[in-house]
Amino acid sequence: MSILIKGGRVIDPANSIDEVRDVLVCNGEIVKVEKDIEDKAERIIDTKGKWVMPGLIDLHVHFREPGFERKETIRTGSRAAAMGGFTTVCCMPNTEPVVDNDIVVEFVKLKAERAGIVNVLPIGAISKGMKGEELSDIGRMASAGICALSEDGKSVLNSALMKNAMRYAKMFNLPVFDHCEDPSLTGKGQMNAGAQAAYMGLAGISNDSEEVIVARDMILAESTNTAIHLCHISTKGSVTLIRQAKERGVKVTAEATPHHFTLCDEDITDYDANFKMAPPLRSKEDREAVRQALKDGTIEVISTDHAPHHIDEKNCEFQNALNGIIGLETSFPLANTELVEGGYLTPCGLVEKMSYNPGKILHNGKGTLSVGAAADITIADPNEEYIIDVEDMVSKAKNTPFGGRKVKGRILYTVVGGEIVVENGVLVKL
Repeated sequence: MSILIKGGRVIDPANSIDEVRDVLVCNGEIVKVEKDIEDKAERIIDTKGKWVMPGLIDLHVHFREPGFERKETIRTGSRAAAMGGFTTVCCMPNTEPVVDNDIVVEFVKLKAERAGIVNVLPIGAISKGMKGEELSDIGRMASAGICALSEDGKSVLNSALMKNAMRYAKMFNLPVFDHCEDPSLTGKGQMNAGAQAAYMGLAGISNDSEEVIVARDMILAESTNTAIHLCHISTKGSVTLIRQAKERGVKVTAEATPHHFTLCDEDITDYDANFKMAPPLRSKEDREAVRQALKDGTIEVISTDHAPHHIDEKNCEFQNALNGIIGLETSFPLANTELVEGGYLTPCGLVEKMSYNPGKILHNGKGTLSVGAAADITIADPNEEYIIDVEDMVSKAKNTPFGGRKVKGRILYTVVGGEIVVENGVLVKL
């Protein structure tokens, strides 16, 4: 199929393009990015006043399959990704069974291929069963097609094991996606340690529970010369540590989530477990530090940490609820509203953090509208205002604190490999 995307604001940081151009797609590839293309095409999409971007990439999602299909499946998660403008997502390995061997990697890839909606890249667990005791078979998983290593949901507390994992990751040219949390410091905490936790009578989680692992793992990455990517950074102290490490030449990148740059602990007022996550919503000062880090490039990536849960796991006492929220369908509008409209990022800067930079970390040729690249394209109206309606979401789960929030920026088209999967904001490939 040939598609001619006409008259949109093409934002492609990979090629330093931010101007009105046309994009021609043929046979699943981008063949022209020029002004006033006159070639004939089977489909013509008028994008005047819209943004035309390389397909969004999310380095951090939980699709729950295998094992927890009542929360989300690879198919339902892929549908949510497409509706959010994501053409590529990276699935964390904390499933049942854990993605710690080539057989489970191949299962995830097969399920994603059968769904055929977006590109789903499995991440392999660092340790067998995510127990932090023995390394997984990293070589076999690399051959089977993992895009990274991670123990997301927990940290590898054995420093020697983590250092050895980094050596293997470097050998197979895999980034390490690092969840930074010391459980001995988190303890039985339920939300950020501070005045709001004290007022609500909930045990607090200190900032150093994150920062201690951030510091340790950047030291290990420096000593092994390994690329490390720090997940869902939430504290001012972590931002400072990352800046210092970058100055030393450590190969470190970092991500922030929309909930951590949009909300803070003061937004938790009525024990709504949809506000419970790990790391927790931090203070206003921490939130501002994360926003500034996105602005100055200390944090290079926006990821969702899409974490679906069954309603029974959230519709309960705050102390008993599981951590995490869904985020694929709200990420772009929140980022556009809070960061672009808020003056922290330019439109090009937003696309860098949601497509180009994630593509560089994966080093798989995505995150660009270069001629010859796969036609993974996202088209959005940055000016459309609306209220987030949880019931309209296609994710199997509905656990989000953003229902009823007014945002600006709607995904209109998601094109994956030259195939339109979302058209005029409607999922057309089920």
